Amino acid sequence: MTPDDTVRLRWFALVAIRIVTAFGAVFGLVLMARATATPMRVLGAAIILSALYVMAVVPRSLAHRWRSR
Repeated sequence: MTPDDTVRLRWFALVAIRIVTAFGAVFGLVLMARATATPMRVLGAAIILSALYVMAVVPRSLAHRWRSR
């Protein structure tokens, strides 16, 4: 695997993480909007918060780990 392939795969991984977590946040929002019971609304809020946290932390930590010296 050439360095260019490695860089491309890492970039795709970062983008995929951001897309998946965005879909997770949207799923939590839909769950909150359609829920009639309080536990389901709490679950939707927890999904939203966890997706936003993962969206903020994981790509940054992977980019830091993969940074060249």
